[in-house]
Amino acid sequence: MSNLKVHAGDFQKHSATYNYGQFSFLSPLGVWSKVRYSVADIEDLDKASEESVKRLGGTIGWGVAGGVLLGGVGLLAGLLAGGKGTDVHFVVKFNDGKKALCSLDSKSFTDLSGRLMDANSMRDRLA
Repeated sequence: MSNLKVHAGDFQKHSATYNYGQFSFLSPLGVWSKVRYSVADIEDLDKASEESVKRLGGTIGWGVAGGVLLGGVGLLAGLLAGGKGTDVHFVVKFNDGKKALCSLDSKSFTDLSGRLMDANSMRDRLA
């Protein structure tokens, strides 16, 4: 499961989730209600930008591992090398007209893009 950050749009500006082709957003109507969509519900997906990020959890983990293995030098090397990743910002529009500007890690965005391509080619074959 990947954390999906909602920056703007028809959903609460809060963390949502993306998991194996399924989106789960907090509903704008209530804190405890969720809105779910599948890849088949996507009308349009546009990549807006990509940025390098440093994730705290990975940085600390690599720092500790380097420190245990190589002492002070390994700790420093682990802190500098660990936790690097790429986030992708994109705009998604669903079949019901709702849309959102979101960000997701690049691996999950690649998964999403591939599943969307598969769903569209299946839809084209059935049409």
